[in-house]
Amino acid sequence: MKRLLLTAAGLVFCLAATAEPPADWADSPHGADDRLGAANYLSAEKTAAAAGLVSEGETFALGMVTGPDTAAYGPREYDVTVLQLSDGTGVPLGENKATGNDDLVRTFVGIGSQIDGLGHMGIDHYYYNKLHASDFVTTQGLKAYSTHEIPPMATRGILLDMTKIFDESPVPDGTAFNRAEIEAAAEAAGVEIAQGDVVIFHTGKMAATDPSELYQTAPGLGVEGAEYLASLGVVAVGADTWGLEVIPFEKAARPFEVHQTLLARHGVYILENMVTAPLAEDGDGAFFFVLGVPRMEGTVQAIINPVAIR
Repeated sequence: MKRLLLTAAGLVFCLAATAEPPADWADSPHGADDRLGAANYLSAEKTAAAAGLVSEGETFALGMVTGPDTAAYGPREYDVTVLQLSDGTGVPLGENKATGNDDLVRTFVGIGSQIDGLGHMGIDHYYYNKLHASDFVTTQGLKAYSTHEIPPMATRGILLDMTKIFDESPVPDGTAFNRAEIEAAAEAAGVEIAQGDVVIFHTGKMAATDPSELYQTAPGLGVEGAEYLASLGVVAVGADTWGLEVIPFEKAARPFEVHQTLLARHGVYILENMVTAPLAEDGDGAFFFVLGVPRMEGTVQAIINPVAIR
């Protein structure tokens, strides 16, 4: 019986390892060895133009505070321990009486405001540019698509306020926005989405939600909308929700298809749990988007705090 189970397991592994990616999955336009995806659309010219959007120098933190009570997709959690506690009882160092603290953080990096790297979600064990998991995924870290390899993003950001399009805040749970709604929001904001942009949706969901509870339904991006944004050459897409895409999914039998569309098929990065309310209050439309992803080797995701500047 034991031998039979091992044989069956080996057969399953063999089938999984030799399965082909979907026939309609296009090769990367950036070449067979491309591992950056839509980040290839970043450029010095785009950065210089985006910097020209700054008029007042007002900054908006798009990252939320992450802590032990932050709601997260299970089993993700966060914990911190402060070491060398300076509680007034320790012996200072040297005649200058130096004291200090250190800390140890034990956390998943897919928690709070985060970026999903291209190794986060695939299709039948194939990931962006049809790279099979067996070629780059190890328990010690990713050998390709690690978030530490994502270049600095200093480009034009566009905030699309979907509460205006649906005339309700928050946008009702289960509401999908696709090409028609995205085009309407861009027109209302007076912008045209272009190659190299970062697009962020404001739905009002975060402002209306208890941050310590992970909600089960949300408004969000639909598959057609994801395909449309990818066709425009955007670098990343984000929202003020934990999953970006609409929940319940447009098709119950096709979970996280927006993630697959953006990450695996097109190499477009995903930004989750973006704090958009203050920026939306200032106004929708264009801004200077700046993000330096933490350079933690081998990581699938990263906790981030992008900055919007106007």
